[in-house]
Amino acid sequence: MGRAFEFRKARKMKRWSAMAKTFTRIGKDIVMAVKEGGPDPDANSRLRAVIQNAKAANMPKDNIERAIKRASDKDQGDYKEVLFEGYAPHGIAILIETATDNNNRTVANIRSYFNKCNGNLGTSGSVEFMFDHTCNFRVNAEGLDPEELELEMIDFGAEEVFHDEDGIHIYAPFESFGAIQKELEDRKIEILSSGFDRIPQVTKPLSAEEAADVEKLLEKIEEDDDVQNVFHTMQESEE
Repeated sequence: MGRAFEFRKARKMKRWSAMAKTFTRIGKDIVMAVKEGGPDPDANSRLRAVIQNAKAANMPKDNIERAIKRASDKDQGDYKEVLFEGYAPHGIAILIETATDNNNRTVANIRSYFNKCNGNLGTSGSVEFMFDHTCNFRVNAEGLDPEELELEMIDFGAEEVFHDEDGIHIYAPFESFGAIQKELEDRKIEILSSGFDRIPQVTKPLSAEEAADVEKLLEKIEEDDDVQNVFHTMQESEE
């Protein structure tokens, strides 16, 4: 198995802290998708992907429909995607994806978390190069041969395909998302969820005490309503 498999296995150990938080984040994804491509999922590939993820998170259909309707309202504010980069204690690089309607608030909050936990908020490009920006798909494995699918998806950019109890997972570079999504849909292969990851090229092991210092900062960041995803170079423990 490759880095994508190990990365996913480690991240499975960390679930969203609360279902309401998950729904809030998906709601923002819906707003951004609708603002970008309209409220019709059939004509908006990004919205289709978000709806798949909402269903995978067990978000009620009524909630999804309300979120799309709200996003179509002219009074609905827009969200801007902003990337933050920095270092936690012990040299651990952190990459933070946010969706915000008030950049000044978000910048102030993120900076305060780093300051309080002995970290350093960096400048643009200071740690992003340490992560590979990838896309991923989880598809229904029924009737599919993972090895055969991998050979077929290589032509569309897939770099790693593996099978576990949750389905077949496809990892590829960020820019291959559209081509793979279209091919899976054309083949009538059921996409259960999809998304993007930033996989660290190298991870750093820490002692339990050092890891606790980093976790303290990560927890503060992840609790922020503007934060969508957090990635880091600390080697995850399976304990």
